[in-house]
Amino acid sequence: MAGHGLGVECVDSDDIRTVLASEGIDFLLSGEGKVPLSSTEGKMVCLFFSANWCRPCRTFTPQLVQMYNSLIKTGRMIDIIFISFDRDETGFVKHFESMPWLAVPFNVDLHRRLIERYHVDRIPSFIPLGLDGKSIEEDAIEFIEDYAASAFPFTRQRKEELKAMDNANLHGGKVELLLANEGRNHVISRSGREVLVTELVGKTIGLYFAAHWCPPCCAFTAQLTEVYNKLVAAPNQSFEIIFVSTDRDRQEFDQSLSNMPWLAIPYEDKARQDLCRIFDIKGIPALVLLGSDGKTISTNGRAIISSYGAIAFPFTESRTTEIEAALKEEGDALPRQVKDPKHEHVLKLDRAKAFVCDYCKKTGRFWAFSCDVCNYDLHPTCVEEKL
Repeated sequence: MAGHGLGVECVDSDDIRTVLASEGIDFLLSGEGKVPLSSTEGKMVCLFFSANWCRPCRTFTPQLVQMYNSLIKTGRMIDIIFISFDRDETGFVKHFESMPWLAVPFNVDLHRRLIERYHVDRIPSFIPLGLDGKSIEEDAIEFIEDYAASAFPFTRQRKEELKAMDNANLHGGKVELLLANEGRNHVISRSGREVLVTELVGKTIGLYFAAHWCPPCCAFTAQLTEVYNKLVAAPNQSFEIIFVSTDRDRQEFDQSLSNMPWLAIPYEDKARQDLCRIFDIKGIPALVLLGSDGKTISTNGRAIISSYGAIAFPFTESRTTEIEAALKEEGDALPRQVKDPKHEHVLKLDRAKAFVCDYCKKTGRFWAFSCDVCNYDLHPTCVEEKL
């Protein structure tokens, strides 16, 4: 997350209760009133530096609330203490209203001293403290954004464990581990029908990352739908696509899925975020292709589909090599240019991903005879005369 400032440095080892008491603070605030400092004893304490005027803070806070509530529900002993960067008490109160945890009472001078003590110069910042008061992770914001409640207890060891699990899912070839979890063993269709993930084992699978609000996604969805329909209608072409939504809300997700003939990860499921992280999705539309063995064939399936269409199935490197060799042979057999009586200019041989022939009006792919002067294209089979 892009925050304000440069970051967080390691803190000293004084217990947070001792630090606050030394500043004359003998209670914390909760949504219900004052809470004694002793209420945090025996718990992991995390310091949350944030401000109502900071947009990244307002964006991150709901994610943190969701994580906190999940941890409390499962019996984790954790307290979060909000330390405000707000400029006035009105902003502090408004921001704190969205938080189910504790806060240091508003005092600009006190907050400034705490900010300096913990070397915070970026917000939002989230500093987990061990029972000895030492910081166990410099700033866990990105860690929480990536893993949510699974990041607890926010240690470097836990981060390494989770990254190892991601790596195993990325390279392990286990579709069940990628697409299902403890609470869900299925994916859904646009009609709401549930399809067991076990039914997808052994198929070539495309993980399609897209969103309704994204115009390039709308364009590629139409292209991908054409390829999908050809493959599912063909014999011995065991293929499925799973939509991994990056939509902003459930309504957008429903709109996206209504235009897709394939399956989807349910919108409420955190597997959507997990898959984006595991495959390092930085932009959409994106298509990750998994082989029948569950292992990753390509993380750039969009380029493969755009370049070759359905004939690229099963999308392996050897298949694209075969296609390129066949296209080269086909191109070598064609003249470099032609003069066709249907058009006034000389037409030159060109390699095109897709075009519409100006004579037969049908879509073409790969080789075309094109005019450099005007927007005119012919299928090689529609050419009547050669130079």
